[in-house]
Amino acid sequence: MADHADDLIDYEEEEESLQPSTTTAAPATGETAAAEGEGTAEADGESKGNKGSYVGVHSTSFRDFLMKPELLRAIVDCGFEHPSEVQQETIPAAINGSDVLCQAKSGLGKTAVFVLATLNKITPMPGTVSAIVLCHTRELAYQIKNEYTRFSKYLPDLKMEVFYGGVNIKHDKDILADKDKCPDIIVGTPGRILALVRERALRLNGVNSFVVDECDKVLEAIDMRRDVQEIFKATPHNKQVMMFSATLSKEIRPVCKKFMQNPREIYVDDETKLTLHGLQQYYVTLAEKEKNLKLSNILDSLEFNQVVIFVKSVQRAKLLNELLNKCNFSSTCIHSNMPQAERIEIFQQFKNFAKRIMVATDIFGRGIDVERVNIVINYDISSTADQYLHRVGRAGRFGTKGLAITFIATDEDKEVLDSVQSRFEVNITELPAEIDPKTYMTA
Repeated sequence: MADHADDLIDYEEEEESLQPSTTTAAPATGETAAAEGEGTAEADGESKGNKGSYVGVHSTSFRDFLMKPELLRAIVDCGFEHPSEVQQETIPAAINGSDVLCQAKSGLGKTAVFVLATLNKITPMPGTVSAIVLCHTRELAYQIKNEYTRFSKYLPDLKMEVFYGGVNIKHDKDILADKDKCPDIIVGTPGRILALVRERALRLNGVNSFVVDECDKVLEAIDMRRDVQEIFKATPHNKQVMMFSATLSKEIRPVCKKFMQNPREIYVDDETKLTLHGLQQYYVTLAEKEKNLKLSNILDSLEFNQVVIFVKSVQRAKLLNELLNKCNFSSTCIHSNMPQAERIEIFQQFKNFAKRIMVATDIFGRGIDVERVNIVINYDISSTADQYLHRVGRAGRFGTKGLAITFIATDEDKEVLDSVQSRFEVNITELPAEIDPKTYMTA
C-alpha cells in the first residue's frame, strides 16, 4: 500500500502490457481527457452487437439532453453544438444516474460525459464533497479540473479543487478544513486522495459521484488499485460510478465492474475503430545513431502547428530536448522527475502555444489534450500497441487531421509496429520523400 508521502502519486509511467480485446459489443466513439463535443465520429449503422450501446440514439444537439440551462449556456459559449457518438450514447445514461463503463477511441469527448453529468447532478452543500474524480497523473488531474471550471461558468456557487502529490499536503488540508473553501468536486490522484482520507482531512460521506478516468491504467497496478478500493470504501454505498478509457482489455473489465451495479457498458465492437480518422501514420527504418539527423530533417521540412516527440526514458528526454534547443528548435520537455510546479507550468506553456515542440516520456501519452498538436513523432516506439494508440492520439484531436511518424531501429521495434498493424488492422507505410501538408494540416 502506498504511504502518505507528499509525492505519493508518482507511480511508474511505463505501460503494463495489455492483452488484445475482442469484445462484440456495439460501437461508440469519444475521448478520454478532452471535454470537446464537436467531433465527427462515424456512426456504425451496421453494428449488430448483442450488448452495450445502441446506435439508434440520434441526438443532434446538446439541447436534447435534460441538462441545467447553465450547462447548456456554457456549452454554447465553448462553441459546441453537436455531441459526438459517445456523448449521444453515454450522457443520457450518466445523467439518469446509471453506472457507466465506457471504452471509446481518443479525441472526441469522453471527459465531457462525466464533467457534464456530475455538474448537472450536484447541488452545492457547504463543507460537503459531492464528487470524486480519480486519474493516474497530475497533469491529467489538472486538465480535468480546468474542464470542470470551463463548463461550470454559469454555476458560480460550485467549487472545484485538484489534489495531487508533489505539493505540501497542509495546503490541501487547509482548504478542506475551511467550510467556505471546501470543494463540491475534487479531482485528484489516488495516493494523495487516500492520504487525505486516512488523516481524516477529507470526508467522503456525502459523495454521490465516483469517477475513474483512464481506468485501465489506474486499476492495472495492484498498489494503485488498493488505493482506489480504500477510497471507494470511504464513500457511501449508494452512489453513481463511472469509468472511462480509450483502451480497456477484457481482463480489466471485470475488475472495473466490481465497483459498479448493473453498469451501462459501452465498448468499441471492433478494435480497428480505435484508430483515428484523419491521422496519417508512417514509419522510418534507420539505425539508432541516425535518429537525430532524421528528426532534424523532418522538423525542418514539415509544416506543423505543434509537435510531440515521444522517447522511452527521462534521460533521453532531457538529452534530446537539449540537442533540439542547440539546433535552434523551440523545444521543451516534460517527464516524471520534474518538480510538480515545473511540470504544470511547462504543460500550460505548451498548451498556450508558447513552445511548438515538446519532448515527452509516456507520462504525456494518455488523455492529455493540446488541441494544436498535429504531429506526433515516436523517436522511440512504445512498448505496447495500446500505448502507441494513446501516443498518436495526441495528434488529430476531435476528428481533425494529423500525422504520426515512428522510428524503427531494432527488431524489437519492428515487432511492436507489426503488433500495432495487426491489432488495429491499420496499414502503416514507409515515410515518403514528400508529404502533402493538406493531408495532415487542417485548413
